[in-house]
Amino acid sequence: MKNLLLFTLLVSNIILGQSFVPNAPELNLKGYILIDPTTNTVIAQSNSDGLIEPASMTKVMTAYVVADQIQNDLISIDDEVLISEKAWKMGGSKMFIEVGKRVSILDLLKGIIIQSGNDAAVAIAEYVGGTEDGFVDLMNAYAASLGMNNTSFINSTGLPDVNHLTTAEDLAILTSNFITKFPEIYALFKEKEFEYGGISGNKYNRNKLLWRDETSDGVKTGHTSSAGYCLIGSAKRGNMRLITVVAGSDSANNSFSDTQRLLEYGFRFYATEKYFDVGAEYASAKVWGGKNDTISLGVKNDISITLPRTKFKDVKVNYVVKNNVQAPINKGDKIGTLEVISDNNTVLISDLIALEDVEAKGFFGRLWSRFVLWIMSLFGMA
Repeated sequence: MKNLLLFTLLVSNIILGQSFVPNAPELNLKGYILIDPTTNTVIAQSNSDGLIEPASMTKVMTAYVVADQIQNDLISIDDEVLISEKAWKMGGSKMFIEVGKRVSILDLLKGIIIQSGNDAAVAIAEYVGGTEDGFVDLMNAYAASLGMNNTSFINSTGLPDVNHLTTAEDLAILTSNFITKFPEIYALFKEKEFEYGGISGNKYNRNKLLWRDETSDGVKTGHTSSAGYCLIGSAKRGNMRLITVVAGSDSANNSFSDTQRLLEYGFRFYATEKYFDVGAEYASAKVWGGKNDTISLGVKNDISITLPRTKFKDVKVNYVVKNNVQAPINKGDKIGTLEVISDNNTVLISDLIALEDVEAKGFFGRLWSRFVLWIMSLFGMA
């Protein structure tokens, strides 16, 4: 009996070690999401499409709009912004800019990102959009273009408004695009301090994960009495990046702890691996009427997949190639599809494209190919 019990335990441990993935942490939040932005894979979520108040997480979009304007040469990071009375009077968290003074776009971005300054957000909004309302129109236009379908911004700061709403999912989309498109501006989110005007009392970044986890490099806290404590977090370990959004925690410390738990869960039990390389041949196709009889097939872009670490050994790839591929063929033409399967679930579907041009044969060569195809079709072979 003792030997049987020992054998059972050993077998159980082997099975668990090979395939078991625990459930994501149970968190007392209004909503959360954990994604790998490289593959757009949702690793864990709860009510991620439920409406939430973003509070100062709004400022990620404020900074995103400015970053895009800089990239498109519509403004310069060195531009100097004249501070209005409205910006100077803003309540809540502040950078402590002074009315009538000029402040660079770079300093205002640091004030928004590091100090969460409402005054800096309004100042930069007025400069870019003419008015804060004009800037908010830009924020909503950018949100729509990114597919943030459940987001409505009313101001540039995140101060409470019944119609100023988003979702954890939408904020993850925003953050993913920010990291990919504007890495130089995104780097500001990992700076731990910024002192402006000799005022040192508000110089430290409010994102305490920057001190707790050396792999963390952003992104933004948020808090109002109605929104609770919120945090967008991101960390990169090796070739894997994760993004988290937690909303509605009951304390700042819990928002950091919950984010850490999600990040640890993702990095511990999941991995992202590159499966397909641009330029590599993964399949081939018979070509009719071409100067070449076959053509090599590959993918448009490098493709990675995110899976539980224990599942990669079971991955299967199906290649489906069109019948009766006829020349001429241009490099990049879609010739088929590939399907990645894990645990009988489709993980990914992508195009198979021609890796080279194939010229058509002359008139008689094409005529002969068509005749052969016709004969084959009579016997159900084509």
